[in-house]
Order: sequence, then structure tokens, then C-alpha cells
Amino acid sequence: MNQAEVNELLQFALDAVWQAGRITLGYFQTGVKAERKADNTPLTIADQLAEQKLRELIAARFPDHGMVGEEYGRTPSDSPYTWIIDPIDGTKSFVSGVPIYANLLALLDGEKALLGVINFPALNEMVYAVRGGGCYWNGRRCHTSATASLADAVLLASDLNSFGPRQPQWQRLIQATYIQRTWGDAYGYALVATGRADVMIDPIMALWDTAPLQVILEEADGTFTDWQGTPTIHHNESVATNGKLLSQVLALLK
Repeated sequence: MNQAEVNELLQFALDAVWQAGRITLGYFQTGVKAERKADNTPLTIADQLAEQKLRELIAARFPDHGMVGEEYGRTPSDSPYTWIIDPIDGTKSFVSGVPIYANLLALLDGEKALLGVINFPALNEMVYAVRGGGCYWNGRRCHTSATASLADAVLLASDLNSFGPRQPQWQRLIQATYIQRTWGDAYGYALVATGRADVMIDPIMALWDTAPLQVILEEADGTFTDWQGTPTIHHNESVATNGKLLSQVLALLK
């Protein structure tokens, strides 16, 4: 695939995610009702309509591509290209009226993301990257921070109650870092990619959570790995760093 084709895919993804985001804004801070899924996470009509919109747009433009979405599962394909959809990442923030929720979209070429987009419609922010093309924040090239010591680092996580048996590792990171916050879900990873935080860690992730993050962090000069340091979106856990702190973080996770 040449660069012009990749750019065309990116422009499609940016527009598609923007349209999905506009749908979610129509329900944001309106007291929209939320059901509880089997895993006790909330589900709203906004989640469903946003994913439906993304699926419609993808099917119309790229009918041979596969799709995997949080709400409507897998649409199989013989193509090497698969779109990964999270219509609202951070639905708990969304239903609480907190504006740090996101719409996520990634295109996998085989097992690896070719591009990733994080859209924060209520913040009017978008962070995105294509493999080999750099990472951008609202159209401007962005990079991770220059922080070189954990003692100066901002550490983020989504949910303090999710660490379970890994709580000791989390406590070691807390003790080693300067600031700790739960600016969670995709927002935290975007903060690392744009240099506003240094480390983000989650012990439980799904493919639709992780799919856009590796390409975004790596193109911003950072890292996105599992807890063992393997660069991957497929291991249902994540560690994002500015790159300079990865070895220090992994040493505390062992």
C-alpha cells in the first residue's frame, strides 16, 4: 500500500470518527439511560448508534474489509484489513457527564495497526497516527515527554480497583513516581502521547481498547507494550510510556 492510499484511509477514519462523535454528543449530559452489560459496564443508545454509524461508513467504503466492534462483534472477511471499533471508550465517564470519553478506531493490517484514531468529541480533541507517518494532536505533530526519571513522572491508571493480585506492582509504581492520577481510559494514553503525562498502565484491556494505542504511542516516540515489555495490542493488558521510562517501569512490574 502506497502513502497516498494510507493517507486516504486516514482521512476516511478521521471523518468517520468525527461523525460517530457527533452522534454521542447528542446524548452527552442529557441524563441518557444506561443498561448494565454482563460485565457490569454501562451501555447506552449512544454506544450503539455510534458503532452502527461507523459500521455503515466502513461497509459502504470498504466492503471487503473485516470489522470487530465492542457492541456488535466481528464481521469476518478474507481481507488482511480489519477495522477495530470502540464507539465510546470510557462510557462510565460519558454517563457521568465527564468529557474525557472517546471514540476509538483502528485499522489492522494483519495483527498490527496501520493507523489509529482517538477522538474526544466533548473536548474537541483528536489524536491520531499512521505507521511511519508520525503522531498528530489536532493536526499538529506531537511527541511524548522528556521525563527521564520515575521520580519526576506523572503516572496514570483507569481504575484503582482493577489491579487485584497485581496491586503490589501498582503500589511500587505509586511510590516511585511524583504524581498519580486516574485520568483513565483512552484519555490517559492520549496524555502520554502528547507529553502531558509519562506513564499509563492498565491490567485489563480488550482489543477495541488497545487497537489504536500502539501505533499512536510509537509514532509519538513512546512505547505501548504488555506488562512483560512486548509491543502488542493483543495481550489484554497495557503499559504506555514516553519511551525513556520503559525499563524503569518494567523493573517495578516484575
